[in-house]
Formats: sequence, C-alpha cells, structure tokens
Amino acid sequence: MNEKATGVQIISEVLARQNKGDEEEKLTDDEEPRVCGVCGDLANGYHFNALTCEGCKGFFRRTIKRSNQLRCPFLNKCVITKNSRRSCQACRMRKCQAIGMCKDMVMSDEKVLERRVKIKKKKILNTPVQLSSQQERLIQELLFGHRSTFDSAFSRFSGFRPMDRNILPVNTHKQTASKLFNPLTECPRNACSTASKSTTEPTSSPSATSCCLSSSRFHSSIKKQEHHIRNDVENRCVFTALPHVADLTTYMIQDVISFSKSLQDFQSLTMGDQISLLKGAMFEIIQIRFNMVFNSKTSTWECGHITYCIDDAVRAGFQPLLLEPLFRFHHTLRTLGLQEEEYVLMQAMSLFSPDRPGVQQHSLIDKVHENLALTLKTWIDCKRSGPEKHLLYPKVIACFTEMRTMTEEYSKQILQIQDIQPDTITPLIMEVISKSSSNDL
Repeated sequence: MNEKATGVQIISEVLARQNKGDEEEKLTDDEEPRVCGVCGDLANGYHFNALTCEGCKGFFRRTIKRSNQLRCPFLNKCVITKNSRRSCQACRMRKCQAIGMCKDMVMSDEKVLERRVKIKKKKILNTPVQLSSQQERLIQELLFGHRSTFDSAFSRFSGFRPMDRNILPVNTHKQTASKLFNPLTECPRNACSTASKSTTEPTSSPSATSCCLSSSRFHSSIKKQEHHIRNDVENRCVFTALPHVADLTTYMIQDVISFSKSLQDFQSLTMGDQISLLKGAMFEIIQIRFNMVFNSKTSTWECGHITYCIDDAVRAGFQPLLLEPLFRFHHTLRTLGLQEEEYVLMQAMSLFSPDRPGVQQHSLIDKVHENLALTLKTWIDCKRSGPEKHLLYPKVIACFTEMRTMTEEYSKQILQIQDIQPDTITPLIMEVISKSSSNDL
C-alpha cells in the first residue's frame, strides 16, 4: 500500500471514531424513552395527570364518560401490556387510576366543543383576511356598472334648462357653512367658481356663480324665498333654480337605473321588485354619487364644468329640515375618505334593501344584501390599515340610517314644491317618489 492510500485510511478511521463518539454522547445526553404507565407503550405526554400513551388517554376518557360498571372476568390481576390492554377493560381502568389519572380532569362533551370553537376562532383571527374569488368578481361587476353609468365630469349632462340664480342672489362671502353645520372647515376666498351668465337656450351653460352658505345667509335666503312665494305665487315661477335642478336629478335617476340593470342579481328579480328597490334607494344612491364629487373644503359639489352649492337647493325650493342633515351627511361621509370600491358597495347595499315598501322576494334580496355587507367588511379588513379601519364599517352603516330619514323628507318636500310650482318637476322624479307600482321606470 502506498503512502497516499495509507493516509486516506487513517483519516477514515479517525472520522469513524468521531462519529461513534458523537452517537454515544447523544445517547448519554438524551433522556430515557418515556413509556406509558398503564401499558408500557411509548408515551407521548401527560394526560389527565399521568404519563400515558395516546391509546390509554382515549380509553380513560371514554370509560369515565360511560355509566356502566366494568368487571374483570378473572381475578382482577390481569397484566396490562401493549398487546393485552384490550383484553380486560376493568384491570386497565384500575391501572389508570393507580398511576394517578384523575377523572375530574376529563372535560364534558360541551366543554370539549366549546374549546374547539375557541381554538377555531383564534385560528381564524390569526389567519390574514382575504377576499374570496366570488367577492372579487362581485366588486369588479359593481365597478364596471358604476364606471359605465357615472361620469364625474358630467360630460353627458346636456340639454338641461338653465340655472337662474338672479332672483335670490347670494353675495360672495368669506365664510362657509361651518357656522351653521359643524364640523366644517373655513372656505377660502373665491373658492366657488364663477362662469358665464346663463342664457335662455336649453343647451347653454348655466350660471355657475356658486358660493358657500353661512348661518345668517342661509336663513336670510329662506326668508326671502318665503316672501317671494307669498308675493309671486300667482306667477307660478317661484323657485328659480328648480328647472335646472329637476333636469340634473332626472339625469342622475336615468344613470342609477342603468347601473341597477347592469347587475345580474338585480336582473334576476321580478319587475315589481326591481321597481320597488329603485324607488326606495334612488335618493340614497344619488347622494352617494354626489358625495364622490363633493369638496368638503369649499362645501360645493364639483360636477365637471358646473359647481353647485347648498344655496342652489334653497333656490329650488328645498327647506332646512332636509338641507341641514343633508349638508352634514355629505361632510361626514366625505371625511371617511372612502375608496371607489367602498362607494360602489354602498350603492349596491342601498339598492338591495329587502325592507323597501312593495318588495316580495325578501329572502332572496336579503341574501344579496348580506353578501354585499360581508364583502364591504372584508374589503375594509383587507385593504385598510391603522386603528381607524375597525370603526370605518360601523360608520358607513350609520350613514344608511341617516339617508333613510332624509329620503322620507325629500319625498315630502318634492310634493310640496310640486303644489307650489307645477309642471316643472319631471314625470320621472314624480314616479320615483310615488307610492304606486307602475312600470314607468
């Protein structure tokens, strides 16, 4: 054997001796294998106060829960081993008690179930929330329907009657509605835009001399309006902004109808339920859409090249009982900083409300509504961050309660305006607020 081969052999022998030494050291350091105190099988832990195997643990639990008494067919001296432990339950049970297994530690079926539920809940809480594929498809359907029926620039809004702001003029003011509706921010000077003066042509651009509303100006406008109504009621042209506002509302109603018809769940309903849902939700959905173009700093609605302020609603005949909560609502909702997905889910939740008057398919609509609400909550949990996200969902739900009250008041005031100034409000608006179930929508 040459010198190189001899060196290789020596190295191999040294490595072999080291490996053998490591194994011996490991056996010395490790604990002795633990055995079950009942049958001698390999134990996997302490169960009911004793070191046992999984089999004897289950046997003890089952035996404690049974009411029948065990008897040994021999002399109560059976040897319990891994192989013989099934032959005599009585002796096996005595062995369990002899090594200290405690029956008081066995939980009832109810407590076991309760514990499993707690473990499952904890696991769910620790699992990151994710949108299901069905929820993602639902959001995409809503986004597509919304984007195809809502133009934030209002470029499709044409052929309207002009806005007349000359009868009840409102001078430029440095302060906003913050002194009337809290909490708002101060409006910067010249925040409201001024456009060219309106003409009598139906397709011309309306005057956009928009302005914010202070407390004194708001009530002053109401008093002037009441005086104007008393003096000029015979002329039947009291609310100067009403023709334009009526055309704007009609335009919004048509878009909301198109949005609703783009949804599969809505199409699957009967025509009667479709009409009932649209009538009940129309005002709410329009306000949700208007909120997307609401500027909380200037307290104006920026609808493309036209800017509106709350005074325009006053000139259209609406009263503080509606306008004050409406103004607060828009500021409150806007401060939530909702994303487009959250806005469209709000619209759909408002549409699919099973408690609308005249609805027949309650259970079906309620199921859709619950799915939408769960999708909104899951979206917030997934996409939002920070402690404020836990309060966002209940704040959104609270907005629905506010809109319900305003919807009723809106219908009342429309009827009052119609009595004072007939033939100005469009038939579509009157159909929406009517309680009949005609198919004009």
